[in-house]
Amino acid sequence: MTHRETMIVDERHTVPYVAPEWRGFADMPPVFATAMMIGFIEQTCVTALRPYLSDGQRTVGTHVDVSHVAATPQAMTVTATVTLTEFDGRNLRFDVSCHDESGLIGAGTHCRAVVDLDTFMRRVADKAAHSRARTP
Repeated sequence: MTHRETMIVDERHTVPYVAPEWRGFADMPPVFATAMMIGFIEQTCVTALRPYLSDGQRTVGTHVDVSHVAATPQAMTVTATVTLTEFDGRNLRFDVSCHDESGLIGAGTHCRAVVDLDTFMRRVADKAAHSRARTP
């Protein structure tokens, strides 16, 4: 299975806008942020898988190994291509790439796991409660 999505890089996708509270990014070049590229890749995988999941299933990211090899300025179109290369039970592995109008900007692999949403959210709530109980 191969799936593609496109997006136009907006100001909010650029490095200085990733997280305004992270001051180290404030004076960085206003180009497509690596964090946003990874998020776009994940979104493309989620969209590709959605028709194959039951109502109570979701996928969560478990591993990312992607190189960001070229800068993309604001207003350029980026295309993410994801290809499912392995499916082992609940574990999925994708070959992924992103291109802008000038060529390759990133490539690598991304892994996801199929989870039961109710079970997953119960475990997250238990973890949060346990953390609050330990905080003085």
